[in-house]
Amino acid sequence: MKLSKINFLKVGEVILALALVLTPTAFALAELYQPGCSSFGGALRCDSANTGINDIIVKVLNILLGVAFLVAVLFLVIGGFRYITSAGNEEVAGKGRATIINALIGIVVIILSYVIVQVVARTVTNSGNTAGSPT
Repeated sequence: MKLSKINFLKVGEVILALALVLTPTAFALAELYQPGCSSFGGALRCDSANTGINDIIVKVLNILLGVAFLVAVLFLVIGGFRYITSAGNEEVAGKGRATIINALIGIVVIILSYVIVQVVARTVTNSGNTAGSPT
């Protein structure tokens, strides 16, 4: 098995599929138990309203999406560099063009993933706040 060629589009699809499958599950599990500030011996900041597990999950996902965005921008730069320095070589120019297109697709997927995470987080947070209120 050759490990020199990695299909980054397939890897991105797998990561996106896992994120889409695990995000609602993580939010559902986060609603089970919300420890108070004293549970961790003062390790949590009690003065801020963002101490719930939902907020931690959203922050971790936002950090991961930020890292993925930086990697996609790096591949965009690499593809542009390959394309510009191809010096008329069609094969190298084609690889550069393909890298640019895949990086742009990755950026669009990352932006859509960010939007999905925000919508799911707001939906779960709002449904959790209104669950005990009378209608």
